[in-house]
Amino acid sequence: MKSVRQKLISVIGAGSPDDQARKWAQEVGRLVAGRGFGVVCGGLGGVMEAACQGCAEAGGLTVGILPGMEASQANPWVRVAIPTGMGQARNVMVVMAGCGAIAVAGGPGTLSEIAHAMKMGRPVVGLGTWAVPGLAEADGPEEAVALLFDRLRC
Repeated sequence: MKSVRQKLISVIGAGSPDDQARKWAQEVGRLVAGRGFGVVCGGLGGVMEAACQGCAEAGGLTVGILPGMEASQANPWVRVAIPTGMGQARNVMVVMAGCGAIAVAGGPGTLSEIAHAMKMGRPVVGLGTWAVPGLAEADGPEEAVALLFDRLRC
């Protein structure tokens, strides 16, 4: 019997988003699950929690790669919590674990994840986030997911 591995999309973004970014992230999670993929994120609140909620409610797998050493730090929608004790260094693992990434809003931590993903050759789509040369930008969740899936190679 051949095993099938769950493919993941990294959803990165603001830890304290506004209502619009939170809604976008939740819809991104739902749309990703609808395409048969799971979500991997930093496992905490904000965009990470909203994306996990949307994905979980649509029946998808949610993975949180946590900065601390306790699985209990994960938001309630994370199904698989991976404590690392690595702090912000875990950002590399978050984007490496996905076939591509969608960035929703965000600050310097999100910018670092965008840069790591691009450096690794992962496709990245931005939704209300940093303007970075070479970053595909979307106007809404549907467009963000469509643009990313058009660029996936996994």
